Amino acid sequence: MKPSLAKGTRDFTSLEVARRRYIINTLQKNFELFGFQPLETPSFENLSTLTGKYGEEGDRLIFKILNSGDYTSKVNQEDWENKSHQKLTSQISDKALRYDLTVPFARFVAMNHNQLTFPFKRYQIQPVWRADRPQKGRFREFYQCDADVVGSESLLQEVDLVQLYLKSFAELGVSVTIHINNRKILSGLAEFAGITDKLIDFTVALDKLDKIGKDGVVKELLERGIAQESIDKLDFLFNQSDDALENLLQLKEKFAGNETGLKGVEELEFVITQSLNLGVDIQNLVFDITLARGLDYYTGAIFEVKADEVQMGSIGGGGRYDNLTEVFGVKNIPGIGISFGLDRIYLVMEELGLFPEGATSKTEYLFANFGGNETVEALKLIRQLREKGVSAEMYPEAAKIGKQFTYSEKKGIKNLVFLGEEEIKNGTVTYKDLEAGEQKTVSLEEFLG
Repeated sequence: MKPSLAKGTRDFTSLEVARRRYIINTLQKNFELFGFQPLETPSFENLSTLTGKYGEEGDRLIFKILNSGDYTSKVNQEDWENKSHQKLTSQISDKALRYDLTVPFARFVAMNHNQLTFPFKRYQIQPVWRADRPQKGRFREFYQCDADVVGSESLLQEVDLVQLYLKSFAELGVSVTIHINNRKILSGLAEFAGITDKLIDFTVALDKLDKIGKDGVVKELLERGIAQESIDKLDFLFNQSDDALENLLQLKEKFAGNETGLKGVEELEFVITQSLNLGVDIQNLVFDITLARGLDYYTGAIFEVKADEVQMGSIGGGGRYDNLTEVFGVKNIPGIGISFGLDRIYLVMEELGLFPEGATSKTEYLFANFGGNETVEALKLIRQLREKGVSAEMYPEAAKIGKQFTYSEKKGIKNLVFLGEEEIKNGTVTYKDLEAGEQKTVSLEEFLG
């Protein structure tokens, strides 16, 4: 039977692994420059920890793990016969693969808050799993690279995270635009239009504007039971200017007496203004009033990062989630975090040819195998190179030199080294630079540098 991969998963070649490490190392360096400390959590959590945190759709995409042993032995017969999947799930599964890194982080904070120093800043780079439909840039197993701060309500955290995004992507060579909104503004809009009870329906439809256009959004709003009168009040949303601060000023006027909406405008105005004061180009930071991601737990700022030169979904996102630890019985621990989409960033960089030559992992020297005493002397020299941090290996068999050349070329090894009887006698080393096609004989001291 021919082997195959599970849908939505991938193998990674040595080249791909090296390039992914290049991205991870860049992000990790910047996380630590900004004061974040590393954290790792288990690949699976109690199912009760994850469910109810991502909304109905998110709960459906959680990979459940069957209980060990005969998981059907304690199943209610009536539920089994009625195929009641919701009731059956809790009877046959009490664990699940983590859906993201934020909820496990909130669980960690809730369990350890008495030992943590607040504000607590952590970064986490680990895989997550979602039973989603695979498509370009979307996989069922993928890495998230998160940076979160808990224990601070200061809006300077939002400003700092904008800087972290832009610095990291600039070092990777990816030109991006950060789209930013505020949950309080969305709540204020619902209040302004008299549809507070339809907040979720309103924002879900509005979030699709870039995909289905104004007519599509209006149609969906009507289908979700929102009156035409309310939709007319919100018509200005479809005619935003390119000036973020001008759009916020317009909202201020419409939110007169709307405490929640005005608070959202005030917060967003601070983040944008301070970011601009720190040298952020206004073109890189866009107030996107239709942005409504993660509404089930975001309470303030909402971020989404998009690549400027490649048609791809978001390559980063996050927001403020001041109430998340409350579901674990711990109150008053505000938080905010952002995530980098490693897999999508990889696709963007690959499409644009942004990986530097140094991002690949290659052996520097391959020693030709002549057998006998020459092999012993070559192994001694290889050991000295490795002690100096230089990668080197020996061809395993004393094969024809042509075969050893071919191996070296296919592996992309730059130098083929010849340490034969003559070189050993003279204390020299002969090596050929396969890229330049040049061959040199140098003293042993010069070769070892």
